[in-house]
Amino acid sequence: MKTAKLGPFTVSRVGLGCMNLSHAYSAPPPREESIALLNRALDLGCTHLDTAALYGFGANETLVGEAVSHRRKDFTLASKCAMTGVDGKRVIDGRPETILRTCDEALKRLRTDVIDLYYLHRWDKKVPIEESMGAMAALAAAGKIRAIGLSEVSAATLRKAHAVHPVAAVQSEYSLWTRNPEIALLDVCRELGVAFVAFSPLGRGFLAGAVRDAKQFTPGDIRLFMPRFQEENFPANVALLSDLRVLSAETGRPMSQLALAWTIAKGTLPIPGTTRIDHMEENLATDAFDLDAAMLARIEAAFDPKAVRGPRYNPATQAEIDTEG
Repeated sequence: MKTAKLGPFTVSRVGLGCMNLSHAYSAPPPREESIALLNRALDLGCTHLDTAALYGFGANETLVGEAVSHRRKDFTLASKCAMTGVDGKRVIDGRPETILRTCDEALKRLRTDVIDLYYLHRWDKKVPIEESMGAMAALAAAGKIRAIGLSEVSAATLRKAHAVHPVAAVQSEYSLWTRNPEIALLDVCRELGVAFVAFSPLGRGFLAGAVRDAKQFTPGDIRLFMPRFQEENFPANVALLSDLRVLSAETGRPMSQLALAWTIAKGTLPIPGTTRIDHMEENLATDAFDLDAAMLARIEAAFDPKAVRGPRYNPATQAEIDTEG
C-alpha cells in the first residue's frame, strides 16, 4: 500500500479503526472473526491500527493485543487515554495520575512494551491542557509511548498543547458530511507539521450508502442518539447521497471508496472501521487509485455539506468536545 507520514512514523494511507469490533454500533462479531479481520488487514499491508481504552471499556485493546501482538513489528499502534469506562459508565478524566495509571493498564492489555502513538482522547476541561500534556510527556520520557496525539480539540488547544510537547497527530471526525476541521484545525496542523487522522471518514456508515433507515440500528447503537440519524433529519440526509450514487455508478467505484479517496486527497489519514472483512478489503482498496483535481471537484459538487440536517452530536456530547463548529 502507498504510505504517508503519521508523526515520526510511516504508515499505510488507509488505516483501520478497531472500535467497531468491540463498541458503539451493533453487537461485536465473534472473537475469532475479529481476530481474522485484524490479521487480514495486516496481510493486505495496512500498517496503522487505532484503538482506545474507551472501546468496550478495555475490551478492544485486549482484542488487539490477543490478535496481533505477535506481529507487533508489522504495524504502528495507536491508542487513547483520558476517556474510559468506570463502574460501567463513560468517564472523561485527564488528571495526570489517571493518565499515567491507565497507560500502564493499556500496555498490559495490548501486550506490548510501548504504544507508538498515544492520544488524549478528550481534553478534560476540568484540567488545564498543559497538565494533561505534562503527563503525556512524562510517558514519552519514560519510553512507554513514542509520540503524543490529541483527539477532538480546537486549533487553540492544539497550540497550547504543542507548546508543552510536540504533538505528532490530531484525530477528529472528518468526512464529506463533517467538515468542521476546515474552520481552523487543518490549517494549524499544516502550520505546526501535525498529522491529521480522520475518524468516521465514512460518516459512521452513512457515506457507504448502506444505511437507508434508522430503523436498521439495534438497541445500544450510538447513532440512535445522534441528531443526523434521527427521524426528523435522516430521510433528508439520505436524499443528499443521490448525486454521489450516480458518480459511483459512473466510475464503477463504491461510494465508500470515493468518500475515503476524498479524505486522502485532503491530506488526511482516514481510519475507517468495520466488522466485516469484505468491507475492510473494499476500504483498503481505495489505496489503489488517486483522485485528480477534476474528480475531486466532482465529488465535492455531488455532496453539499451545508445541506446536512442536524449536528453530529447531541448537546450533552457536544459540550464535552473542544472542536470548532
